[in-house]
Amino acid sequence: MDQSLLPAEIFVVDDGSTDGTSEWIQKSYPSIQLIIQPKQGVSAARNTGINAAEYDWTAFLDSDDEWLPNKLEKQVEALQRNPDIKFCHSEENWIRNGVRVNQKKGHQKYGGYIFEQCLDKCRISPSTLLIHKSIFESVGYFDESFQVCEDYDLWLRITAKYLVLYLKESLVKKYGGHEDQLSNVKEGIEFHHIRVLEKLIESYFSEKQKQSMVNMLIHKLNIYAKGAAKRGRTEDYQQSLKRIDELSSVA
Repeated sequence: MDQSLLPAEIFVVDDGSTDGTSEWIQKSYPSIQLIIQPKQGVSAARNTGINAAEYDWTAFLDSDDEWLPNKLEKQVEALQRNPDIKFCHSEENWIRNGVRVNQKKGHQKYGGYIFEQCLDKCRISPSTLLIHKSIFESVGYFDESFQVCEDYDLWLRITAKYLVLYLKESLVKKYGGHEDQLSNVKEGIEFHHIRVLEKLIESYFSEKQKQSMVNMLIHKLNIYAKGAAKRGRTEDYQQSLKRIDELSSVA
């Protein structure tokens, strides 16, 4: 609501919350279109919003992030200068437990054809995105079977086909450190990266892209196997080694 360029429509998807979110939205922001659904997870919530929207361009704002006031204006201006590009993301400021923290070099963001750079980790934050609906029609939506790394999965599908516009300016504040953060997963993030890569290597990609995914999958399985061995999870360790052998024989 504080954007210098106001969005044409605003949806809040209440995905089974129990903290009075819907009542607060209805009372404080009657112009916002509120969608209430049983709890299904972040992928389903985003997909609900995408499908409800009437316009061609979609931006996301996760519940623990904040757009800076010129976020949409800056991105629209950049996309108007690059009319052939349909996917734009930006830099962001990280705030952890109320304190600004610097991002490590390993979290560097990129523009262009960035499929290879997106294989190791999720390098695009959903709240920084402005995306054309035709991309979802081409590569699909957020995979609702993934409760974690659903964005990693979608970005790989998108960057395998589309050019990405990256704005180096920070346009979003990303808050972290709270206990209910979705990226805090007991299995470890590599477990979920592995699930995504196992799914995608069965999908259509170029031979070069598929080989890159296999190589990254072997790398991540090695990391996961070492962690399993360290924690005494013998079955996970042995299964990981078996899968590495299978992939290495065809790599």
